[in-house]
Amino acid sequence: MKLSTRGRYGTRALLDLALHSDESPVPLKDIARRQQISLPYLEHLVMPLVSGEIIRSTRGAHGGISLLKPPEKIRLSEVIRLLEGPIAPVECVIHPDICPRVGSCATCDIWEEIKKAIYGVLEGTTLQELVERQRQKEASRNGEALGSEGTTRCDQPKDT
Repeated sequence: MKLSTRGRYGTRALLDLALHSDESPVPLKDIARRQQISLPYLEHLVMPLVSGEIIRSTRGAHGGISLLKPPEKIRLSEVIRLLEGPIAPVECVIHPDICPRVGSCATCDIWEEIKKAIYGVLEGTTLQELVERQRQKEASRNGEALGSEGTTRCDQPKDT
């Protein structure tokens, strides 16, 4: 299964929102700039997330978007389902009635296992976990840029 730009960019936009939101809405143009996503495309991605009650959109001079739930309550499975639709590598896993071979086809079993594995990872990952991963990556990158702290990428002391 390959995620489209809808799923990838939408997830990045939510991560950016979680990283940069305090109590005020975050302007879409700021997220678009930081994430290098065109503003019209980002506006298109926001609609299903508003409908799915992940975010709220506020109009006006101090408008933008904000999370409706805390990041630890937002599962990536929900985000991807809203942006991409059902999580399955093939149609017969979603609609077994369309395939007359579904009960006797060994490949269908594999497609079902792939669906369960993907769903398991997405269901087991929250937006808060992505925030923490991003902060770790940024801290690691900043440590590398400084270079003289005596740490490796994983912030482990170097052997001397």
